[in-house]
Amino acid sequence: MQIIAIDAMGGDYGSAPIIEGTLQALNEKKFKAVLVGKRDIIESQIPLRYKDSVEIVEANDVIEMKDLATDALKRKESSIYKAVELVRDRKADAVVSAGHSGATMSLATLRIGRIKGVSRPAIATLMPTALQGKYSLVLDVGANVDSKPLHLFEFGVMGEAYVKDVLGIAYPKVGLLSNGEESSKGNEVTKEAYKMLEVIPSFKGYIEGNNIFDGSTDVVVCDGFVGNILLKTSEGVADSISKIIKKNVRKSPLAITGAILMRKVFKILKKQVDYAEYGGAPLMGINGCAIISHGKSNAKAVKNAIFQAINFSNSNINKDIEEKLKELKSSIVSEAQ
Repeated sequence: MQIIAIDAMGGDYGSAPIIEGTLQALNEKKFKAVLVGKRDIIESQIPLRYKDSVEIVEANDVIEMKDLATDALKRKESSIYKAVELVRDRKADAVVSAGHSGATMSLATLRIGRIKGVSRPAIATLMPTALQGKYSLVLDVGANVDSKPLHLFEFGVMGEAYVKDVLGIAYPKVGLLSNGEESSKGNEVTKEAYKMLEVIPSFKGYIEGNNIFDGSTDVVVCDGFVGNILLKTSEGVADSISKIIKKNVRKSPLAITGAILMRKVFKILKKQVDYAEYGGAPLMGINGCAIISHGKSNAKAVKNAIFQAINFSNSNINKDIEEKLKELKSSIVSEAQ
């Protein structure tokens, strides 16, 4: 049975949605939840029927969004520090946090450690596409704002392993985000990364921004600076489209009728762009599992983040990443010689 450590005090809305999401997850899947935080606050929200499925680890300190990520290592009594330590000590299989993402990333990287062969971990996130039920995995979306070609190559390997092992896509397509599909395009970093990525059989070359959403690519590789802008822009566009539709529907009786008839379509669209459906973003490349959730996560998002953690932990992804990097880096060295 999987043991998932959950930072019960992280997130913009306090412990309530995190605990509620944990309970919802326990209603659907069998696992052991370890809630880390202030015991009196947590205990007051846990019904007695969950006592065999929930353990509480006391942590009196909370790292808030305004705090510096660099201080996380010093604050050993914080909920996120103790949650990460459970994974480090192999007392938990994964950690889930909707708290300070920088602190979670730093602690997971430094305390749990990296997979052998990984230079830098990357945050990966699923993006909706025009094809029903199909998503593209984008990485990095914020862990590294100044990536080198080798890092982009490693992101490609890690992304391919994730869609194979966790999403179950047997023959994924890996693309490198650039300003054109021609191999002559890109900057110096992407051009060098392109040469390295060519040793991956699933690499299909450069892709452009529109290819992220058309379903033609399973893994999108990019620098964390670009990826984070892409992520925030996508969230903004989805929110704006929703507001534009609602605003204009109210202006016309005919539009209202059309909206009523299109309710099912709008429901599907809302579900596809709702971050709560994905739950959180895995930090790829660490020697364990850490799921970084949105600060505004509701109970549904927390539940799905826990499910992500369970699926990740049940796979052989980290071992596959290590073996694949060892194999492909040897190929790169051989070709260079």
